[in-house]
Amino acid sequence: MKSGAAADDGAAPVAEARPRPALIGVPAQPGPPAAETAPRRPGARRRRLLRLLPTPTGTPFTFTYALILIGTSLFTEFADPDTVARALRASSTDVTHLAQSPVLVLTASALWIVGGVASPFMIAFVVVLTALERRTGGRRTAAVFVLGHVLATLATEIPVGLSVMVGHLPDTSLHRLDYGVSFGLAASIGALAGLLTPWPRYAVLLVFGAMLIGDLLTFADPMTSWGHLLALAVGVATWPLPRRRRNRAPGLPADSSRTARRSATPA
Repeated sequence: MKSGAAADDGAAPVAEARPRPALIGVPAQPGPPAAETAPRRPGARRRRLLRLLPTPTGTPFTFTYALILIGTSLFTEFADPDTVARALRASSTDVTHLAQSPVLVLTASALWIVGGVASPFMIAFVVVLTALERRTGGRRTAAVFVLGHVLATLATEIPVGLSVMVGHLPDTSLHRLDYGVSFGLAASIGALAGLLTPWPRYAVLLVFGAMLIGDLLTFADPMTSWGHLLALAVGVATWPLPRRRRNRAPGLPADSSRTARRSATPA
């Protein structure tokens, strides 16, 4: 006999379910029909698309940085070619410039973008850094970008200088032209992947990592290709940094969320 079946015919009849009476003085509120759905706001999709773009108040770091890159891109497009060449050469993070003025040249090299405003680098810069800053804030986004830019640059240029010292590379390698935001962008992609759910996260890392490995195998610019892979690894290593802000209770300082959790726990 299955559980819940009647044992015999003499069992007491089950009382008929009756609707619960409404509270005195409070009329019953009929619920919406089952087929009725909440109306969509007309501008919801447009607002979601606009969140992909930086704004002065929502993403000040990305917005300001994008304006700088637009300005330098217009300069490279319309200025005198000799003047542009001298500016790029002075901003290059080659071994000679790093030995002379490392802070200045590391800053100047990040003010240019290869290919101009319409390049894939510019589009990826705007989309990735906007998404990262909306989730982690401007200071953390700037920290991830600068960390990837600086560490990947030093990790690729210092071996060049050592190779020249021991005679494995010619002296011309000390003046190799190197500038752009690609190292910082690669680190930002790695950091943003850590904020995604597992399947999109590994898909981003797999696709972007495969692109970088493909560039490395072509051996067109092995130092830059290694720098991109190192910058991606730097971004992955910063996953705990943005996650701390994401897990923090909104509107509370860093220690308040932990205090609130302890006070909510019964003794």
